[in-house]
Amino acid sequence: PEAVMAAERPRSLFALSAAAVSRSMAALERDVWALPGHLLRVLLPLLTVFHLERAEDAARRAGLSTQPIWRKLWDDVMKTRPPNSESITCWRKKFLETFFSNVLHGVLDVSSDWRLNDRHFSPLLHSSPHVSQLTLCNMLQGATELTAQHNHRVLENLAGSLRILKFQHLLSCDRSVRRSLVLLLHRLIHHGSVSQVSMYSWPVPDTVLLVLILTMSAGFWRSGNALAYHGSPCGLCREEDTAQSQKSAQEGAERSCTAEQEGSAGENQKRSPKEAGAHMTSVLSGPRSPPLQNPACEETSSEVPCGHTSVQEGSSPHSSSEQLSCHPVPRKTRRQLKPAGGRKRRCLRRSRGHYADTEDLYDFVFTVAREDNSGLLGKTSTTERENTENWTSSSPGSPCTGHAGSKKRGGPAGILSLKAAQRFRSVSTLELFSIPLTGETCRTLSNLLSSWVSLENLVLSYNGLNANISCILSGLRALSRHPECRFRALRVSDMFSHMPCMELVRCVLSALPRLHTLSVSFDLKNQLEGSRPEASPSCSEAEIPESCLEVLEIRFPREPLHAALLLPVLKASKSLQQLSLDSATLPCPQELGLLLEVLKECTPNLKKLSFHDVNLAEHQKEVLLLLQDPGLQEITFSFCRLFESSTAEFLSEIINTVKRNSSLKSLKLPGNRLGNHRLVALADIFSEDSSSSLCQLDVSSNCIKPDGLLEFTKKLEGHMQQRGGQLPFTHLCLFQNWLDQDAEMAQEALRRLRAVCSVVNDAWDSSQAFADYISVM
Repeated sequence: PEAVMAAERPRSLFALSAAAVSRSMAALERDVWALPGHLLRVLLPLLTVFHLERAEDAARRAGLSTQPIWRKLWDDVMKTRPPNSESITCWRKKFLETFFSNVLHGVLDVSSDWRLNDRHFSPLLHSSPHVSQLTLCNMLQGATELTAQHNHRVLENLAGSLRILKFQHLLSCDRSVRRSLVLLLHRLIHHGSVSQVSMYSWPVPDTVLLVLILTMSAGFWRSGNALAYHGSPCGLCREEDTAQSQKSAQEGAERSCTAEQEGSAGENQKRSPKEAGAHMTSVLSGPRSPPLQNPACEETSSEVPCGHTSVQEGSSPHSSSEQLSCHPVPRKTRRQLKPAGGRKRRCLRRSRGHYADTEDLYDFVFTVAREDNSGLLGKTSTTERENTENWTSSSPGSPCTGHAGSKKRGGPAGILSLKAAQRFRSVSTLELFSIPLTGETCRTLSNLLSSWVSLENLVLSYNGLNANISCILSGLRALSRHPECRFRALRVSDMFSHMPCMELVRCVLSALPRLHTLSVSFDLKNQLEGSRPEASPSCSEAEIPESCLEVLEIRFPREPLHAALLLPVLKASKSLQQLSLDSATLPCPQELGLLLEVLKECTPNLKKLSFHDVNLAEHQKEVLLLLQDPGLQEITFSFCRLFESSTAEFLSEIINTVKRNSSLKSLKLPGNRLGNHRLVALADIFSEDSSSSLCQLDVSSNCIKPDGLLEFTKKLEGHMQQRGGQLPFTHLCLFQNWLDQDAEMAQEALRRLRAVCSVVNDAWDSSQAFADYISVM
């Protein structure tokens, strides 16, 4: 009723004036930004999102924040709570980024709200400078829209702002859509700022599309008329080609003049002026080096796959025109064209002025040179399956040649003939989630990885790798030998483990000694226990070289944790700062003690230690030893059944140990059935006689009820008063506790707690969770 009455009241003259001004912003904008702060404060909520975005500088000068307005816009328009909303620092960017994505994919109708609709502004163009990550999905309609002529300026803005490009739930698409995707990737990765490409949930991937994305993410692209943009070649490529050509011509002229002056004076005297002029002209118009947008991405060694068009040692490199217009040629034709005096193979030269061939992109992806048994010229395959098989085949010199399948006779003549492609800027992070990778695709990825020197992070999650993990490691091993390699983080997770976890860890560290972060995670052992390979002598017996490893995370598929197997890994990892062990079983009571001795002896720099789903009920002594370790700053015992068979004395010992440890900053105890009484007891860690520096406490999933939380809060308040209002405690995590059993008391406890520290909790339905638990018993 009050809201209805307020709406029926006549609006003030000031409010009516502000509304009129907001409707005339096109003419009054400059004058509005000069208004004093108290007037601007009333006007800002009445602006469209386009003018509100432009008002940011004026609001800042007036000492006003637009964040509450953007937050309200989010609630009104998006009508959802974004994940991790507590960590959002700029609602303006969050709103405009989501607004761009929703408009692009047709999810949001701008005519549905007057604040989103202004005929003077283009929604995509105006919001694109704020987009740092973008997700393309399904049939890649977004790629087609962004590469349309009318969105040219939108694409230019994205090239400067976009950092993360994601693909989700992709489906097979036709040739025109694939062409749009190629243009989009070339602009955003090769000539843009995208540093991360992530792909999610693709149960039956289109191999052609998948390899295309991987190859362009790695910086490979065959330029020329194959990838013209609206009838003309890429303008940026053309500018760089022109600049490089002029530079090469100038250098060639300088070298020629120097050589003529120093070593060929007599010969030049014998030449006629006309011959000398012709010689200089040939120098100026001679071959030039291909431009490298990413200097760190040069070809590595003979181990790097380069297709069949190899350059023999001592040969001069291909000219730029040869590389850019290189067309797959059947083998017999190459032999006919081979120069008589040398072994260098050249590609056919094509006119750079012709851009009308609409089939070039298709040829770029699909053309395969074959040679039949009769020795006749090969024919281009017409079926997608045959083309895909040849396109994704390994080339000679590949680290994976011979693994998981035989190499086809014709070899690749498509995208992975790397000598026929130019090298451009590439991404530094590649993530593949829930995308099955076949043996062919793994070999293709391995080929790309072997020279992907800009790559820093690789995430392979639920890809069904099995034995193909060896192929991936072969490519990474070749990459690690490159002097400019920047690869630092590898995360591998899957349903089934092909080999024991510790065996895989040893193989990875042996292949990648410069790795900083390694995460290995498996749900189950191989479904066929007998199919697990024997331990590789190269991994299990060879000594692990000293590594740069700083973070090691291992999730065991219920495998026993043997300290003896972990010992050589830790000995080689003197720089280790963080260790996480998940779902391991301890074969005997002494095993954890041995592990602690190994940690103390081999990892002097260890700062964070985590155990998850490891039964520590019978290891109370070892738990106390860890809590008093002066080197550890963060300890996690997550779902470790700490108090399953313990006495009250054990809890007191934990509290007293933490009180005496001044180096421990974070203690995480989720899922250990603390209950109310143990939570209240933990408040004594912050008593007046404590020297603890603990600032973070995580007690999620611990059956805590509102009355227990309130009592814990009161006890904390008492300790805080005794210590003069100062506590080191700053963060409390309370996810998934039973706080909904008395909402009023819980709110009172949380309100008082937030005066002491920052509290993170959720609206968890404990009754539903209990029902779910009963249903699966």
